[in-house]
Amino acid sequence: MQSLPFYPRGFRSCAKNVGIRDETLDFTVIASDVPAAAAAMFTQSRFCGAAITVGREHVADGRLQAFVVNSKNANVATGEQGLANIREVVQLVADELDIQAQDILPSSTGVIGWQLPMEKMRAGIQGLRDELHEGQLHISAHAIMTTDTRPKLRACKIGDAVLVGMAKGVGMIEPNMATMLSYFVTDAQIPADDLQQCLHEVVNRSFNMVSVDTDTSTSDTVAIMANGLAGAVPLADFKAAFQAMAIGLAQDVASDGEGATKLLEVTVEQADSFVQAKRVAKAIVNSPLVKTAIFGTDPNWGRVAMAIGKCQEYTDIVPEKVSIAFGDLVLFQGHPLDNVNLEDLRAYFRNSKVTIRVGLGIGTTSATVWGCDLSYEYVRINGEYTT
Repeated sequence: MQSLPFYPRGFRSCAKNVGIRDETLDFTVIASDVPAAAAAMFTQSRFCGAAITVGREHVADGRLQAFVVNSKNANVATGEQGLANIREVVQLVADELDIQAQDILPSSTGVIGWQLPMEKMRAGIQGLRDELHEGQLHISAHAIMTTDTRPKLRACKIGDAVLVGMAKGVGMIEPNMATMLSYFVTDAQIPADDLQQCLHEVVNRSFNMVSVDTDTSTSDTVAIMANGLAGAVPLADFKAAFQAMAIGLAQDVASDGEGATKLLEVTVEQADSFVQAKRVAKAIVNSPLVKTAIFGTDPNWGRVAMAIGKCQEYTDIVPEKVSIAFGDLVLFQGHPLDNVNLEDLRAYFRNSKVTIRVGLGIGTTSATVWGCDLSYEYVRINGEYTT
């Protein structure tokens, strides 16, 4: 496990196996030495997990001191018992760390419909205080994984401050006001109100622009703590670094999609609004026919035209104004181009990253989304998920 080049001041963590499902890492705590300004966004799923309910309550005052995350079990559709279980987990961690339970944000990810194995959780949390150390965030990035093939972790400096971000998620991925699971910690001093506004802007241009399989998770969470131990930094500089890191993590998620062999990047330009551009881009990146054509290197570019046409609510989209390109290969400009060589397109599809560019010929706004191809392996992984 490769460590980070630098770490934010005043954050300690531990990651371990408590035996939730197998012998891999399945539990992590990331704690600040002092209470921190905090912000979070969560799934809008009507079947949200118990940890989401508690997390919304605890971050409402803009203050947190710890993240507590378990993988391998989502604690979703578990009723009052599931809610009581996650509250107990939070209280046990609070007692170990001698902090307030309401300053802890919990998360759970994994199989839906199973109760947490509380005897194992209680045993794993015991003695936690002595297991927290600096310089272990890279191990926490492993502990939050489920079917991910690799951890997603980034770090950068903003003046004297450090920002670290991690994410997990490769299936059941089309975030709606949040992401799979993603956590950021920084020692920069950022007021909670500014942090929340910044988080909303960053998420809407990064994680909310990702789709692996069109399915919004019941456990989506993105959260950030800023403990201020490095002092204030220019908000514009912080926001720019935060945005770049979140986009990088979003691309990491898309490229590691379950069974993925290629990263897809779809940019829709010349739209009337950002909402329109995003809607069309998502229609393309979510199309099983587009995704399978790219996986199989089938130069059937007409599937992109089909996906654009599905956006029936936009009557101002007309074929005569639309252009379609893959990388530098322009195939359609109001009509099919005569000089198109489909073998060139087939060869382009063999790249590890495929870029689709669409011009709507309506306005001046653009949006970029990320996804992946759809392979046989995706079906195998999800056909055997609980076995």
